Amino acid sequence: MLLFGVVASVPALIVAKMIAPRRRFFNPVKFMPMECGQVPTGEGRTRFMMQYYSYVLMFVVFDVMTIFLYAWGASLFALPRTVTLPIIIFLAILGAALGYAMYLSARRDIW
Repeated sequence: MLLFGVVASVPALIVAKMIAPRRRFFNPVKFMPMECGQVPTGEGRTRFMMQYYSYVLMFVVFDVMTIFLYAWGASLFALPRTVTLPIIIFLAILGAALGYAMYLSARRDIW
């Protein structure tokens, strides 16, 4: 297995090195960090605003809920009745997460 890996990867690396573009001249402007064509100003790292945390959390909850409910609803008639209890438990867990996100959005001291 190791021999196959070496035999398969070495020619690939050699061919990639042969067909790779070569730099003919060095242009320092080409390697500068750009931000939409403009030279960036200020720090590159900033603090994440906690203002949108609860909305992101609500989006994730709704997204997961929609995916699983769509799959469950599409095959509802083919599933036995015993599948209803786990989906209700699942909805309760997601509802608790949604309630927590709404609780966070109501708090103003975390901003």
